[in-house]
Amino acid sequence: MSQIKFMSGDYAVAHAARLARVGVVAVYPITPQTPIAEMLARFVGTGELNAEFLKVESEHSALAACLGACMAGVRSFTATSSHGLAYMHEMLTYASGGRFPLVLAVANRSLGPPWSIWGDQQDSIQQRDTGFIQLYVETAQEALDVILQAFRIAEDSRVFTPVMVCLDGFHLSHTQELVEVPDQDTVDNFLHPFRTYAVLDPDKPMSLAIGASGKQYTVWRFEQQQALEAARSVIEEVDREFGKTFGRCYGGLVDVYRHDEAELMIVIMGSFAGMVREAVDDMRRKGIKAGMLRLRSFRPFPNKLVRCYLDSARNVVVIDRDLSYGNEGAVCSEVRAALCGSHPSPTIVNFIAGLGGSDITIKDIEAVADMSMNTSNADGHRVVFQYREEDK
Repeated sequence: MSQIKFMSGDYAVAHAARLARVGVVAVYPITPQTPIAEMLARFVGTGELNAEFLKVESEHSALAACLGACMAGVRSFTATSSHGLAYMHEMLTYASGGRFPLVLAVANRSLGPPWSIWGDQQDSIQQRDTGFIQLYVETAQEALDVILQAFRIAEDSRVFTPVMVCLDGFHLSHTQELVEVPDQDTVDNFLHPFRTYAVLDPDKPMSLAIGASGKQYTVWRFEQQQALEAARSVIEEVDREFGKTFGRCYGGLVDVYRHDEAELMIVIMGSFAGMVREAVDDMRRKGIKAGMLRLRSFRPFPNKLVRCYLDSARNVVVIDRDLSYGNEGAVCSEVRAALCGSHPSPTIVNFIAGLGGSDITIKDIEAVADMSMNTSNADGHRVVFQYREEDK
C-alpha cells in the first residue's frame, strides 16, 4: 500500500532508487546532491535496499563503477551536481556510447567561479551533447515518479541509453512537500527485471566499448541517434502506462498549461513552472491570452510538439536558467530552431533568469512578457538578463 510522506526532492529520488531495487549504488557527495547518497546509504545499512553501496573517490569513478555493474547485468544508479557532473564528463560519453542503461540523478547547481552552491541548470545543459536522455522535473513527486520511469525508458530495447533526471538544486532538492511513495509490489509490476543488450560472461567472452574504424564509428553514432529518436515515443508510452498504474502522468515530453487561444506562450523547464502558471493566470485575468509550455525532455528535444504548441502564438518568452556564452540560452536556441520556417514566425524573447539560485517572480515574468509584446522580429535575437545595474 502506498504511503504519503513529507520529504525533500533528494529523499524522493532516493526512495525511487530503493523501489527500483538497484543492485549497485556508487556515489560521491557534493552539495546539493549529498542527501540522496546519505539516504541510500541508510537504506542499505538497514537492509531496506539489498545493494552494494560503493564509496568511491570521485564522481568519475562513481559512473565508471555503474558502467561495470551494467556490464555485469546489474541495475545501477548514481547522482551528482555541478562540478561533480563536469568531472563525470568523460564517463558520460562512455555510458551513452556504450549504450549502458543506467540512471543518473542531477541536483542542478551553478558552476563556478564565482563559487556558488545555489541552483541553475548550467551544469546539465553543458552535458546535453554527451548522448544522455535528459528529463527535467517540477516537483518532488515528479522526481520520484520520473526516476522509476527512467529505468523503464533506459532499459527499453528500442533505447538502451542512459537517462539523466534533473531536479533544481535547493528549490527541489532540499525543500519538502507531501509525496506519495508507491508500494513495492506495484513498482515491481511496473518495472521488469533489469535488461541490457549484453552481459559479460566468462564462458562467452566478449569486448564492450571497443575501438572502431571511421566507418564503424559512424554506424555506432547513427544507431545512437536512432535510439534517441525512438526515445521520444518510449517516453510518451512509459508516462501513459505510469499514469494507468499509479494515477499520475505528466504529459510525456511536454506539459502544457492554458494553451487555448494563447497569443503569448512562456517556455520553461523545471521547478519554476509553478511560478509561471501563477503569472499566466494573472495575465489571463488582465485580458492577456497567455499560456505555458514546460519542457520535460530536453534530449531528445520535442521539436514537433514545440511547433504544435507555439506555432500559433504571436509572442514567445523562453526562460533559460543557463547561458550559451556569446549567443543566448540553450533552450531558446532549441526553440528557435524548432520554429524555423513557421509562418508567421512568432516574436521570441529570451529571458536569462534564475542564475545562481536567484528567484524568478511573477513581476519578472510579466515584465518580460510585456516586453515581448512590444518587440518586433526586426529586433532579431532579443536576450534579456535578470539583473539590476546596482547589483554590479
